[in-house]
Amino acid sequence: MKSIRSRFLCLAVLLCGALSVFAATSATVEKWGVFELELKGPEDGNPFVDVRLSAVFTNGATTLEVPGFYDGDGVYRVRFMPSAVGEWRYETKSNRWPLTGKLGSFTATAPSKGNRGPVRVFNTFHFAYADGTPFKQIGTTIYNWLDTPEEVQERTLQTLAAAPFNKARMLITQQPNPYQGKFAPPRWPFAGRPPHAWDFTRFNPDFFRHYELRLAQLRDLGIEADLILFNPYGKWGFETMDAANEERYVRYVVARFAAFRNVWWSLANEFDFLRTKTMADWDRLGALVQACDPYNHLRSIHNGSLLYDHNKPWVTHVSMQNGAAVEESGRAELYRDVWRKPVVYDEVKYEGKSEYRWGNLSGEEMVDRFWCGTVAGTYVGHGDYFFTVSEDTFTSFGGKLTGVSAPRLAFLRKILEDGPPQGLDPIDKWQDPNTAGVPGIYYLTYFGREKPTAWTFQLYKNGVVDGQRYKVEVIDTWAMTITPVDGEFVTRKLDNYHFDANGRSVALPGKAGMAIRVTRLGADGKPVKVELPTD
Repeated sequence: MKSIRSRFLCLAVLLCGALSVFAATSATVEKWGVFELELKGPEDGNPFVDVRLSAVFTNGATTLEVPGFYDGDGVYRVRFMPSAVGEWRYETKSNRWPLTGKLGSFTATAPSKGNRGPVRVFNTFHFAYADGTPFKQIGTTIYNWLDTPEEVQERTLQTLAAAPFNKARMLITQQPNPYQGKFAPPRWPFAGRPPHAWDFTRFNPDFFRHYELRLAQLRDLGIEADLILFNPYGKWGFETMDAANEERYVRYVVARFAAFRNVWWSLANEFDFLRTKTMADWDRLGALVQACDPYNHLRSIHNGSLLYDHNKPWVTHVSMQNGAAVEESGRAELYRDVWRKPVVYDEVKYEGKSEYRWGNLSGEEMVDRFWCGTVAGTYVGHGDYFFTVSEDTFTSFGGKLTGVSAPRLAFLRKILEDGPPQGLDPIDKWQDPNTAGVPGIYYLTYFGREKPTAWTFQLYKNGVVDGQRYKVEVIDTWAMTITPVDGEFVTRKLDNYHFDANGRSVALPGKAGMAIRVTRLGADGKPVKVELPTD
């Protein structure tokens, strides 16, 4: 009898202890929000290495196992992003008794305004949020903005709040540069002593907590965070980790960040400049990110001079450095056919006044490259490389924008978001690489550096029949104006094209950077609605 009573008391103590170390941040969370479990567990040894933790979440229709992580001071966390409203149940799993077998549930509510879920590939070459809303990428670059003083980081957020950019590329591990003495990183990702005495088996939770704060702020601004896991810029030792430490780093980063809906994974910046890794290493690491992420966030790898094989199954979209590709629309389009995935020219050189050729585009050249990429059915990234007295450059450290392209990119974004929801695709890529749209319904023609004084109304035959009515607008991409052309244009077929039945043409001002938008009209005189395809 005493033995039974003792066992009962021991069991009660264990149950009370288990309950005392477990907490959920909220009983409810919105769909595509972050639900977090917090548990107290062992601090002895090296919890980053010795302890394994995960939780299985299910709503009956969907079941996901989500990795957890150690957050220091005996605290362990598991973060989960629910993909559906309703009740979710969970159970923790661990190789340590205080962390395993914890049961609970929470309710996922309807998403709040602005919460459209994570971005996915849509319609082969394009993107859309999880709720089906099209995502028209206008990206920028702020590599080291989290290594600046807090006031500069806040200024970066203020700049982004007023800018057109809906995606930002940013490093996780630091990039040394001549301004590092002025902006010495306040936090490092690993335990140890800078600049080289790191313990790669122990992470610095303070670094990651601060990073998560900024991720959430970008999310709330509607900005996707394209997180660069590795970079080749050396000197701190992060680029020379061995395979075991690389894998531990990837698993930890994914466990901490994956529940944020605005995360994209970029395996590396200029991967081919990192001489300590082989192509097989990149294949291994890319597959690891894919395997670790239960939410299947977008994944890419960025090149220097050597292109990666983007046909690899772990790659969701192409991230490319190639300024020459977007000097003409026809060049930009070619890579789509090679990989049949969305192509994002994340680096096409930067607007700026730099001694380096990759940082001295004029504002006009920056805008021109965005438009060339747009009518090629691809997407383009921005950079601002003007040196300032206090903040270096926006591309390096954030802060404030100096260039003049941003308002013009906001103008382009509005045109894209008012356009076909499925994205722009080349209409007649063999003959007219400057025109994209949806055959028979919507056309966007960009003349680039040409300076035409007139444009003859002419539509390629696909999707067009005699007697259709269209409206035409003249777009000045630099002045940011849209001028409707008087009257309607009615189609008449001749050979492979349809012309205006009355032979009309459109006058143009004879300057660079002009575009034409042609929209089909219905019987009611309103633009014909473009039906959204299913992917």
